[in-house]
Amino acid sequence: MPHTRKIIIDTDPGQDDAVAILLALGSAELEIVGITAVAGNVPLKLTEKNARKICELAGRPDINVYAGAIRPLARELVTAEEVHGKTGLNGPQLPDPKMKLQHQYAVDFIVETLMKEEAGTITLCALGPLTNVALALIREPKIAPRIKEIVLMGGGFFEGGNVTPTAEFNIYVDPQAADLVFKSGIPIVMMPLDVTHKALTTAKRTQAIRKLGTRVGTATAEMLEFFERFDEEKYGTDGGPLHDPCVIAYMLKPDLFSGRKCNVTVETASELTMGMTVIDWWGVTKRPKNAMVMRDIDHDAFFALLLERLARL
Repeated sequence: MPHTRKIIIDTDPGQDDAVAILLALGSAELEIVGITAVAGNVPLKLTEKNARKICELAGRPDINVYAGAIRPLARELVTAEEVHGKTGLNGPQLPDPKMKLQHQYAVDFIVETLMKEEAGTITLCALGPLTNVALALIREPKIAPRIKEIVLMGGGFFEGGNVTPTAEFNIYVDPQAADLVFKSGIPIVMMPLDVTHKALTTAKRTQAIRKLGTRVGTATAEMLEFFERFDEEKYGTDGGPLHDPCVIAYMLKPDLFSGRKCNVTVETASELTMGMTVIDWWGVTKRPKNAMVMRDIDHDAFFALLLERLARL
């Protein structure tokens, strides 16, 4: 049995967030210390509820879910109901969760956990806007050297943006938070659109998930069929990109991905390019390399891993 890695999943579910959570729940190598919800794809009252729905779908009501930031640090909240539907999890009919939301504020939970656990043992898996992570770093700067690494989905370079010509959604929603995180000195692994756009849920792959014949398999297929329609129309592809599960797949099998260490700077001044991740891919500046930026994925092995782990639930 591989060594178990402790993770906190910070998330704004979202169908692709939901699949990422399911992938983690189906993987014994990962110990989910807690799930923290943030406003993003839909408002916080829905993201925290959706996180609990997914835990119950997987038969894991023992996972603690915490509600965090209701809005970005300095900007109005931008959401993505046009992609994810009004609930954020449109597609399957999932019942309201019976498991309780934890009383503790997500930011306090992150700080308390990182100060309590042995330094270098907790990885933050950030699947949404980085508001909760930034607030935790503001609340207690001493947590920064205690974090093993932050593995995040966000940004883009060669692919441009998906919410503006230059900005990817998670970074655009809270660019000030992203700027703070990228300047924190914490080891960062970044899954930008450049890699997630190569992880496409083709009709054949979605059908394989449906053929699992389980409640999880059916619900996942229904989520993907709803979610992918937006990107299929936008990009003209067979299926849509599975962004957030790339974060969890990296935790399980980092060799599925390849990229390089770069300097990443977040644009926070220009409204034209707000939230752009300026990735120094070619090393043309002298700015220090602060993130491992992934660009390629073994997409067949990625979907084989996803199918295998969903089958365990």
